[in-house]
Amino acid sequence: MVRLLGLVFCGMVAWGQTPSDADTAALIERSRQRALDYTQQLPDFMCTEVVHRSISSEAGSQSNDTLTIKLSYSKRGEEHKLVLMNGKPTDRKYEELEGATGSGEFGGILRVIFNPASQGAFDWQTWKTVRKKRLAVLEYAVSAANSPYYLRHQDRKAIVGLHGVLEIDSETGEVLHLTYLAYDIPQQLGVLSAVSSVDYAFADVGGREYLLPVRSEMEIRSPGVSARNKAEFREYRKFSAESVVDFGVGK
Repeated sequence: MVRLLGLVFCGMVAWGQTPSDADTAALIERSRQRALDYTQQLPDFMCTEVVHRSISSEAGSQSNDTLTIKLSYSKRGEEHKLVLMNGKPTDRKYEELEGATGSGEFGGILRVIFNPASQGAFDWQTWKTVRKKRLAVLEYAVSAANSPYYLRHQDRKAIVGLHGVLEIDSETGEVLHLTYLAYDIPQQLGVLSAVSSVDYAFADVGGREYLLPVRSEMEIRSPGVSARNKAEFREYRKFSAESVVDFGVGK
Protein backbone atom coordinates (compact mmCIF):
# COMPACT_ATOMS: atom_id res chain seq x y z
CA MET A 1 0.00 0.00 0.00
CA VAL A 2 2.87 2.39 0.75
CA ARG A 3 4.32 1.67 -2.69
CA LEU A 4 0.98 2.46 -4.36
CA LEU A 5 0.60 5.68 -2.42
CA GLY A 6 4.09 6.74 -3.48
CA LEU A 7 3.38 6.10 -7.15
CA VAL A 8 0.28 8.25 -7.20
CA PHE A 9 1.49 10.90 -4.77
CA CYS A 10 1.38 13.76 -7.27
CA GLY A 11 -2.04 12.88 -8.59
CA MET A 12 -3.65 12.68 -5.18
CA VAL A 13 -2.40 15.98 -3.81
CA ALA A 14 -3.53 19.16 -5.52
CA TRP A 15 -1.14 22.06 -5.85
CA GLY A 16 -0.90 24.02 -2.59
CA GLN A 17 -2.73 21.35 -0.62
CA THR A 18 -1.05 19.89 2.44
CA PRO A 19 -0.66 16.13 1.86
CA SER A 20 -2.12 13.63 4.28
CA ASP A 21 0.13 11.87 6.78
CA ALA A 22 -0.10 8.73 4.65
CA ASP A 23 0.96 10.57 1.48
CA THR A 24 3.87 12.22 3.29
CA ALA A 25 4.98 8.90 4.75
CA ALA A 26 4.87 7.32 1.28
CA LEU A 27 7.05 10.08 -0.17
CA ILE A 28 9.55 9.72 2.68
CA GLU A 29 9.79 5.97 2.07
CA ARG A 30 10.37 6.51 -1.65
CA SER A 31 13.11 9.02 -0.82
CA ARG A 32 14.59 6.64 1.73
CA GLN A 33 14.88 3.86 -0.85
CA ARG A 34 16.40 6.27 -3.38
CA ALA A 35 18.93 7.49 -0.83
CA LEU A 36 19.95 4.04 0.37
CA ASP A 37 20.30 2.78 -3.22
CA TYR A 38 22.06 5.96 -4.39
CA THR A 39 25.73 5.02 -4.01
CA GLN A 40 25.17 1.50 -5.35
CA GLN A 41 23.81 2.93 -8.60
CA LEU A 42 26.67 5.38 -9.20
CA PRO A 43 29.47 4.38 -11.58
CA ASP A 44 33.14 4.83 -10.80
CA PHE A 45 33.83 8.41 -11.87
CA MET A 46 36.05 11.43 -11.52
CA CYS A 47 35.28 15.13 -11.33
CA THR A 48 36.97 18.43 -10.62
CA GLU A 49 36.08 20.07 -7.32
CA VAL A 50 36.91 23.76 -6.93
CA VAL A 51 36.70 25.03 -3.36
CA HIS A 52 36.83 28.70 -2.38
CA ARG A 53 37.78 28.93 1.32
CA SER A 54 37.70 31.96 3.58
CA ILE A 55 38.59 32.32 7.24
CA SER A 56 37.80 35.43 9.26
CA SER A 57 38.43 36.30 12.87
CA GLU A 58 36.72 38.63 15.30
CA ALA A 59 40.01 40.55 15.42
CA GLY A 60 39.45 41.51 11.77
CA SER A 61 42.01 39.30 10.03
CA GLN A 62 40.97 37.30 6.98
CA SER A 63 42.56 34.71 4.71
CA ASN A 64 41.33 33.20 1.45
CA ASP A 65 42.45 30.43 -0.85
CA THR A 66 41.15 28.35 -3.76
CA LEU A 67 41.70 24.62 -4.00
CA THR A 68 41.41 22.59 -7.21
CA ILE A 69 40.89 18.92 -6.39
CA LYS A 70 40.71 15.78 -8.48
CA LEU A 71 37.93 13.83 -6.84
CA SER A 72 37.66 10.12 -7.62
CA TYR A 73 34.65 8.08 -6.58
CA SER A 74 34.26 4.31 -6.43
CA LYS A 75 32.35 1.84 -4.29
CA ARG A 76 35.25 2.13 -1.82
CA GLY A 77 34.37 5.80 -1.27
CA GLU A 78 35.80 9.19 -2.16
CA GLU A 79 39.45 10.04 -2.79
CA HIS A 80 40.68 13.62 -2.95
CA LYS A 81 43.92 14.65 -4.66
CA LEU A 82 44.92 18.29 -4.32
CA VAL A 83 46.15 19.54 -7.71
CA LEU A 84 46.27 23.33 -7.49
CA MET A 85 46.34 25.92 -4.71
CA ASN A 86 45.41 29.40 -5.85
CA GLY A 87 45.92 28.30 -9.45
CA LYS A 88 49.44 26.92 -8.93
CA PRO A 89 50.56 23.26 -8.86
CA THR A 90 51.20 21.87 -5.40
CA ASP A 91 52.60 18.71 -3.82
CA ARG A 92 50.64 19.20 -0.60
CA LYS A 93 48.26 16.43 0.42
CA TYR A 94 44.56 17.11 0.79
CA GLU A 95 44.42 15.20 4.08
CA GLU A 96 47.12 17.42 5.57
CA LEU A 97 45.51 20.76 4.77
CA GLU A 98 44.82 23.14 7.59
CA GLY A 99 41.41 24.76 7.78
CA ALA A 100 38.01 23.35 6.87
CA THR A 101 37.59 20.58 4.30
CA GLY A 102 34.48 18.61 3.43
CA SER A 103 33.28 15.26 2.08
CA GLY A 104 30.17 13.10 2.01
CA GLU A 105 28.23 14.91 -0.70
CA PHE A 106 28.11 11.71 -2.77
CA GLY A 107 25.51 9.91 -0.72
CA GLY A 108 27.16 9.83 2.71
CA ILE A 109 24.96 12.47 4.27
CA LEU A 110 21.84 10.98 2.61
CA ARG A 111 22.56 7.63 4.26
CA VAL A 112 22.92 9.35 7.63
CA ILE A 113 19.52 11.02 7.26
CA PHE A 114 17.53 8.12 5.79
CA ASN A 115 19.12 5.05 7.35
CA PRO A 116 16.42 3.45 9.54
CA ALA A 117 19.03 3.00 12.29
CA SER A 118 19.29 6.81 12.53
CA GLN A 119 15.60 6.97 13.49
CA GLY A 120 15.20 10.29 11.71
CA ALA A 121 12.05 12.35 12.33
CA PHE A 122 10.45 14.09 9.33
CA ASP A 123 7.90 16.94 9.24
CA TRP A 124 6.06 18.33 6.23
CA GLN A 125 6.65 22.04 5.54
CA THR A 126 5.47 23.21 2.12
CA TRP A 127 5.61 22.92 -1.67
CA LYS A 128 7.96 24.89 -3.94
CA THR A 129 8.80 25.00 -7.65
CA VAL A 130 12.39 24.91 -8.91
CA ARG A 131 13.22 24.66 -12.65
CA LYS A 132 9.62 23.59 -13.33
CA LYS A 133 9.87 20.75 -10.84
CA ARG A 134 7.41 20.46 -7.98
CA LEU A 135 9.39 19.92 -4.80
CA ALA A 136 8.17 18.79 -1.41
CA VAL A 137 9.96 20.59 1.43
CA LEU A 138 10.42 18.63 4.66
CA GLU A 139 12.30 19.24 7.86
CA TYR A 140 14.17 16.38 9.49
CA ALA A 141 16.15 15.67 12.65
CA VAL A 142 18.53 12.89 13.71
CA SER A 143 19.42 12.87 17.40
CA ALA A 144 23.02 12.50 18.56
CA ALA A 145 21.98 9.29 20.34
CA ASN A 146 21.22 7.64 16.97
CA SER A 147 23.53 9.58 14.69
CA PRO A 148 26.61 8.05 13.00
CA TYR A 149 27.75 11.52 11.88
CA TYR A 150 31.14 12.74 13.10
CA LEU A 151 31.99 16.44 13.22
CA ARG A 152 35.74 17.02 12.99
CA HIS A 153 37.61 20.09 14.21
CA GLN A 154 41.39 20.29 14.21
CA ASP A 155 42.57 16.97 15.70
CA ARG A 156 39.30 16.24 17.50
CA LYS A 157 36.02 14.65 16.43
CA ALA A 158 32.69 13.85 18.03
CA ILE A 159 29.31 12.40 17.07
CA VAL A 160 26.64 15.10 16.80
CA GLY A 161 22.95 15.32 15.99
CA LEU A 162 21.74 16.77 12.69
CA HIS A 163 18.69 18.68 11.58
CA GLY A 164 17.82 20.56 8.42
CA VAL A 165 15.66 20.75 5.31
CA LEU A 166 15.15 18.39 2.37
CA GLU A 167 13.74 19.46 -1.01
CA ILE A 168 12.43 16.34 -2.73
CA ASP A 169 11.23 15.83 -6.31
CA SER A 170 7.62 14.80 -5.75
CA GLU A 171 7.60 12.59 -8.87
CA THR A 172 10.79 10.61 -8.28
CA GLY A 173 11.54 10.94 -4.56
CA GLU A 174 15.04 12.22 -5.35
CA VAL A 175 16.59 14.82 -3.05
CA LEU A 176 17.61 17.90 -5.07
CA HIS A 177 18.69 20.13 -2.19
CA LEU A 178 19.49 19.57 1.46
CA THR A 179 20.82 21.44 4.44
CA TYR A 180 22.26 19.96 7.61
CA LEU A 181 23.06 21.72 10.86
CA ALA A 182 24.92 20.08 13.71
CA TYR A 183 23.41 20.20 17.19
CA ASP A 184 24.26 18.74 20.58
CA ILE A 185 27.90 19.61 19.80
CA PRO A 186 30.17 18.61 22.72
CA GLN A 187 31.81 21.67 24.23
CA GLN A 188 35.26 20.06 24.15
CA LEU A 189 35.11 19.97 20.35
CA GLY A 190 35.51 23.75 20.29
CA VAL A 191 32.80 24.34 17.65
CA LEU A 192 29.91 26.75 18.15
CA SER A 193 28.00 25.87 14.96
CA ALA A 194 28.39 23.91 11.73
CA VAL A 195 26.02 24.41 8.78
CA SER A 196 26.22 22.79 5.33
CA SER A 197 24.12 22.58 2.17
CA VAL A 198 24.28 20.56 -1.06
CA ASP A 199 22.58 21.09 -4.44
CA TYR A 200 22.12 18.13 -6.80
CA ALA A 201 21.50 18.10 -10.56
CA PHE A 202 21.82 15.60 -13.40
CA ALA A 203 25.21 15.26 -15.10
CA ASP A 204 26.45 13.03 -17.90
CA VAL A 205 28.91 10.29 -16.94
CA GLY A 206 29.91 7.94 -19.74
CA GLY A 207 26.81 8.71 -21.80
CA ARG A 208 24.29 8.28 -18.97
CA GLU A 209 22.67 10.86 -16.70
CA TYR A 210 23.20 10.61 -12.94
CA LEU A 211 22.01 12.84 -10.10
CA LEU A 212 25.21 14.34 -8.67
CA PRO A 213 26.31 17.27 -6.49
CA VAL A 214 26.90 20.52 -8.36
CA ARG A 215 27.42 22.91 -5.40
CA SER A 216 27.96 22.74 -1.68
CA GLU A 217 28.58 25.23 1.10
CA MET A 218 29.88 24.77 4.61
CA GLU A 219 30.34 27.23 7.47
CA ILE A 220 31.96 26.36 10.79
CA ARG A 221 32.13 28.83 13.67
CA SER A 222 34.44 28.38 16.62
CA PRO A 223 35.27 30.94 19.34
CA GLY A 224 36.66 33.99 17.57
CA VAL A 225 36.91 32.38 14.12
CA SER A 226 34.54 31.64 11.23
CA ALA A 227 35.46 29.40 8.26
CA ARG A 228 33.40 29.16 5.08
CA ASN A 229 33.83 26.90 2.04
CA LYS A 230 32.00 27.19 -1.28
CA ALA A 231 32.55 24.23 -3.60
CA GLU A 232 31.62 23.55 -7.22
CA PHE A 233 31.74 20.11 -8.85
CA ARG A 234 32.59 20.15 -12.55
CA GLU A 235 33.72 17.99 -15.46
CA TYR A 236 32.20 14.69 -14.43
CA ARG A 237 33.66 11.78 -16.40
CA LYS A 238 33.83 8.03 -16.10
CA PHE A 239 36.83 6.77 -14.19
CA SER A 240 39.32 4.48 -15.88
CA ALA A 241 42.97 3.64 -15.34
CA GLU A 242 43.75 5.58 -18.54
CA SER A 243 41.94 8.75 -17.44
CA VAL A 244 44.16 11.80 -17.88
CA VAL A 245 43.03 15.29 -16.96
CA ASP A 246 44.95 18.47 -17.72
CA PHE A 247 43.97 20.96 -15.02
CA GLY A 248 46.25 23.67 -16.33
CA VAL A 249 48.03 26.30 -14.27
CA GLY A 250 45.60 29.01 -13.29
CA LYS A 251 42.61 27.26 -14.83
